[in-house]
Amino acid sequence: MEIDINCDLGESFGVYVYGADPDMMPLITSANIACGAHGGDPAVMRESVDLAIAHGVSIGAHIGLEDRAGFGRREIPTTPQQAYDLCLYQVGALEAFVRVAGTAMQHVKPHGALYMMANRDAVLADAICLAIRSWNPALCLYVLPGSALHCCAVEHGLTVIPEIFADRPYQDGDVQMYDRTAQLIGGPDVVVARTLEQLDGPHRGEIRTVCLHSDTPNAPALLHAVRSALNVEGYSFVSPSAAQMEMVTRPNHTALAQKGFL
Repeated sequence: MEIDINCDLGESFGVYVYGADPDMMPLITSANIACGAHGGDPAVMRESVDLAIAHGVSIGAHIGLEDRAGFGRREIPTTPQQAYDLCLYQVGALEAFVRVAGTAMQHVKPHGALYMMANRDAVLADAICLAIRSWNPALCLYVLPGSALHCCAVEHGLTVIPEIFADRPYQDGDVQMYDRTAQLIGGPDVVVARTLEQLDGPHRGEIRTVCLHSDTPNAPALLHAVRSALNVEGYSFVSPSAAQMEMVTRPNHTALAQKGFL
């Protein structure tokens, strides 16, 4: 019963500060760091990478449309070539800071409008997957389960990490990404109930990560509540790359017993 907790963060830029990043980072296992398009800037990217490393958090590129005025949440007509270029450009930018810091990037996760567009548009999804595969096919891709992006990633041979959203409402099984009022998001009890319901929903057994957003009101309190509830349900928290490493390094007790070592 292992699950990843990921968070969209690193979205401050210049003199503008967004999100409770310092409070969220110790509580998560994977960080989706903005790459300078919808949010973030070089200094914030560097600081976010350093903060993630300090807390043992796996790092991913949070790629978005170049739309700071709309924080990447406005759907803008985007060609497959533009989607490919946006993905490659932003992943490469964050990778520079990751490499200099002496670690490796784990994943890519599209942000906001780009995410929702790619989840329903197989052509855009294919362009994003092609960019990731061209840069580093070992990178994981965070996806909505059963989406066009999910299907394209599988076709490209990428490792998919299906996710649910703790702090976004669902309607008829679909996440409502742009409904961000405090009433629709709900308090800790609502967020916990939503998380458990989605984990036990149509994609039960397939979900590998739960997302919360650093800029959601009272995000740290919501995250504490989700972690506590998942602990009660028997979950432990680990990022996809850490889980894979554990599988690789875990001893094969059956083989050891057959050889007389146990």
